[in-house]
Parts: sequence; C-alpha cells; structure tokens
Amino acid sequence: MDWIFKRLLLLSLMISYFNVQAQEVKYSELMTQTAMRLWPDAFTLEKNQPAKWSYDLGVILKGVEGVWKNTANKRYFDYIQHKMDHYVQEDGTINAYKMEDYNIDFINNGKILLFLYQVTGKEKYLKAVRHLRKQLDTHPRTKQGSFWHKKIYTHQVWLDGLYMGQPFYAEYAKLFNEPKAFDDISRQFALIEKNTRDEKTGLLYHGWDESKEQQWANKETGRSPNFWSRALGWYGMALVDVLDYFPKNHSGRDTIVAILNRYADAVARFQQANGLWYQVTDMPSRKGNYPEASASSMIVYTLAKGVRLGYLPAKFLKNAEKGYTGILKEFIEKDEQGNVNLNGTVKVSGLGGKPYRDGSFEYYMSEPVIQNDPKGIGAFIQCAVEMEMVPNLKFAKGKKVLLDYYYNHETRKSLLGQQERYHYTWEEQDNGGYSLLGYIFRSYGAVTDSLGVKPTEENLRKADVYIIVDPDTEKESAHPNYLATPEIDVIVKWVKNGGTLVLLGNDAGNAEFTHFNELAGHFGVQFNEDNHLMVKNNQFEQGAVQVDKSNPIFKRPYKLYIKEISSLRVFAPATPIVGTKGLNIMAISKYGKGKVFVLGDPWIYNEYLDGRKLPAEYQNFQATHDWVKWLVK
Repeated sequence: MDWIFKRLLLLSLMISYFNVQAQEVKYSELMTQTAMRLWPDAFTLEKNQPAKWSYDLGVILKGVEGVWKNTANKRYFDYIQHKMDHYVQEDGTINAYKMEDYNIDFINNGKILLFLYQVTGKEKYLKAVRHLRKQLDTHPRTKQGSFWHKKIYTHQVWLDGLYMGQPFYAEYAKLFNEPKAFDDISRQFALIEKNTRDEKTGLLYHGWDESKEQQWANKETGRSPNFWSRALGWYGMALVDVLDYFPKNHSGRDTIVAILNRYADAVARFQQANGLWYQVTDMPSRKGNYPEASASSMIVYTLAKGVRLGYLPAKFLKNAEKGYTGILKEFIEKDEQGNVNLNGTVKVSGLGGKPYRDGSFEYYMSEPVIQNDPKGIGAFIQCAVEMEMVPNLKFAKGKKVLLDYYYNHETRKSLLGQQERYHYTWEEQDNGGYSLLGYIFRSYGAVTDSLGVKPTEENLRKADVYIIVDPDTEKESAHPNYLATPEIDVIVKWVKNGGTLVLLGNDAGNAEFTHFNELAGHFGVQFNEDNHLMVKNNQFEQGAVQVDKSNPIFKRPYKLYIKEISSLRVFAPATPIVGTKGLNIMAISKYGKGKVFVLGDPWIYNEYLDGRKLPAEYQNFQATHDWVKWLVK
C-alpha cells in the first residue's frame, strides 16, 4: 500500500505544480506578442492591401496598453506609439481617415490617441484627437439623439457603435471639461437599451432601425431579428469603459451602472456549461451554432472589470472565471514555434449592406470563423489583462485610497488654454503624475479617490489609506494651504484608530517642511530639509538605492532609483527601513492601530515607474507592488 500512497502523493504534487504553472502564464503578454508578430508595422488586414484606419487596431492597442501598465515593459508602449505614428502626421492629419464618411467605427482609435497625448504631451496627437472629436459634432443622429452607426446605414443604431464612440467621447469630455457631454452619453446608453432590450430574456438585439424600413427590421419595433453575442460583448465593454470617465456625482453614472447590472444578469443566464457564449446567444443547441471567442472574451472582460471596480456584485466573478477557463481550453493553441494563437472568432457579422445581411440565424452561421482575427485578439488581450488581476483582489477589495489634492494643489494651462491640476495626481498620465500608481491600487481591488479640501473626521472616516505628497510652497502656489493644528489632530486620531498614512516629501526648496514636520513628528519622523541623491542628467547610478532582504515591506532585494530627496531623522516610535550612504531614506511607524510610511521624495510617479526612462536594472515597479500590498493589508 505504501507504493500506492507514494504514487498518489506524486500525482497530487504534479497536479498542484501544473496548476501553479498555468496561473503564472501571462496570456495577455503571449497574445500581445502574437499581435506584434502578425502586425509589426502597418496594420494591413489583407495581403497587398493598404493599411486602413480600422477600429480593430484600437481594440488590440487598448489591450496592449493594459499589458504595459501591468508590466512596465517599454516595448509594449513603443509598439502602441509605433502603430499610431504610421497614421498620425506631425500636423495631426490621420492617414486613411475621412470624416465625411461619418463612420462611428473610425472614432474607436481615438482612445489610443488620447492615451498617447496624455503620456507624451505631443501636440500632434491632440490635433488628431480634436479632429475625431469634431466628427461627433455633426455625426448624423436618430430623432431621439443616438449616433447613426454609419452614414450609409441611415437611421440605424447598432450595439457595436456604443463601444466605438462613447468611451472616447466620455474621456475627451472629462479631459477637456465638457460636462454637458455626459448627459448626451448616458442618454444614448439609455436609448439603445430602451430600443433593443427584450423583456423576456433581458438581452439586447444587435441593431435598431428608427425608420423601420430595413428588411431586417421588425415593422413594429425596428429591432433586428436575433441576439448576436459579439454585439452584446461590444456593448458590455462600452458600459464598463465609459464609467472610467463619468463624474461620480453625475446622475447618468447611476443610469449606466443600473443598465450594466441588468445586462450582467441577462448574459449570465446564457453562459453555457463550457463557460462560453455562442454566436447567436439564445440558441446554443440549434444546429450549426458554435461558441465564439471574441464575444466570450468581451463578456468575461465586462463582468470581471465590473466586479473589480465595484459596479457589479461579486457573484459575477464566478461567471468570469468560468468563462476565462473555457476560453483558454477551447480557443487558445500553441504552434510548433511556441506562439500562442486564438481560434474561434467570426470574421464579421453585420446588418444590411451589399450583399444584404438579413440578421437571420442562417446569416450569422454563414460568416467565416478564422484564427487570429484582430478583433478577437484585441478582445482576448483585454480579457486576459483583467483576469490576471483577479488573484490580487484579495489584498484590497473594498479598501479606499485617498490622495490629497489640498496641500498639493499646483495648476497650469493646458494646450487648450484651460487651467488644470497637475503634479502627483491620479489623473495625470505624463511623467509627473500618479496615474500608474492609481492603476496598481485598483488592480488590487482598491478604490482610488482624491481629497480637495481639509481633512476632517467625516471625510477620512471611509478612507483606509491617506497619501499626502509634496505640500506646496509659495513659489508653487499663490495661496498655499498649510497643515494646521486642527487638521493635524484629525489625521493623528485617524491613524491611531487604524488608518494608514503616507507622507512623501521632496528635497529642500521643493516642498513645505515646517507644517509637514509638525505632522510627521507625531509618528517619530522629521524631514531634514536637505538635498541628497542629486542626479546629473541620466547618470542613474547617482540615485541608486539598494534594499536588503530583511525589509518589512519589500519582499526581496531591490535596486531602486530615488533622486533629489530630503533625508529623515527617525526616533521612537518610528523605525528606519531603507537607507544609503549613512542616510535614512524610508521609515515606518506603528501608531495605535494604524501605521505610517515616510519618504523624503514623491518617488513613485510615472517617470520612475512606467519603464520608459529607467534602465531595466531598477526595480521601482516591482517594489511598488510590494509597497501597495503593505499599505492596504
């Protein structure tokens, strides 16, 4: 019997090993590498054909954006920029784009241009973005106010179009202060649900013809005949993506969240035993119907992101996990060279046109199913990026991270001449912003928010982490807000009751220290108001700081890059945890039920976190993940 036990034990260990290996495989990166191999330069979908301004490209690159944010690997950012630079000229004109076509699909790539503009600040991307935004001003609409799908498809709204246009529209509105746009956006989501939702199943039909003139349109309702799963996938992605930009107090936000919840209930009912969704959603057992890769990826992405960001109940995570397992089993294959490929994506499905597409079940079965369709690849990458965050949600789900916008409140004029907040903000994606740090917190399930007023017992009550960075001096703000005794007392009490406080200073002359030190002193730390680790140009070694193995925050040795800092004086109850050249660099303090982290530098802003500037030997990105987990645990 002993040999049987040993064999069972060995088998158990092998199964456990392979399960761990499967969890460690980052399919988002592997599929991104497939896209980079298939489309290294121009995005051509047919051999010997010129590159088109195709929405497929934006779907892929939105996925690659997530891979870059999850890895801080510069090659992924460079790929995004390289692809867009094939189209966008220095004067902002876009090759292969014609506004007069009024094709809502053409708007989708604008999301990537907004991303590139915010990260790089290059004016050509802004000019291109404004050109796309101009299309929306005159884009044909239904009498109710919804964008037509295309000028050639008169009076028609397809679910696809909500994904193509609305998230771009919302992000632009947030970035360039167009508050009325959010009324328009939420109304368009409500209208398409009203016009296409089936009361019996809760599913939304592929399209709607306001004129009811199309052969495919129901003469009473204007709806197309069937539920197409990829259309539902586009719509779900549009819902969760547009919420990234909606003002939290706008009534339309609640409207969209409610639609998303109704949508999730409906699609979950039509998930099959294999975890997947079929080409025609409600007829999985009808002869010829088949599980479809792009739709399944999109719906899994929608459910997972909706749960992670708190729009959907946690129960839908089980649907997402079941779906992702089914996708990997059914559609992913490796070739002899070790490349990952995606099977099972229908090449196209539409309504009307020439030859005429009547929306029947037979029509949806007639379109070819291919390997490595770009829409499928892009949807899968986005799905994989989201699902690879799921194991981390246990660290911070339900936790709130609050970033001070009151003591640090610098402003500048944007390229459009508008005043904007900048320097260490969640929203800012260029070098001086904390957008990537915010993304990391949210990847662990935390909610990020900002505090633009004095801290009080009330506004700190629901915060788990409160971060104050680089308080303003008079040279940075005409009317700086200084930490005063009443607010200091509030913060100290909040920490004592269990809050986690982060104090990030700067070097001498670049931060306010007198009042900041009054707060820090309660926890056993003082900023020395000096200048160390001064780095000349790109001589990075001048800012190198080595972390040893025994650190209570960082789980393994790291080589960090920290420059132009104030050193720390540390006394009880604080403890220094990182130092260099005889200087205290970082300190932590246990205070009552709470804890405090102190560093004399803003440190983890985008420039030294995103992999675009620092040599790969510096491990700020990896260390930040350890730091974030310590803060929220």
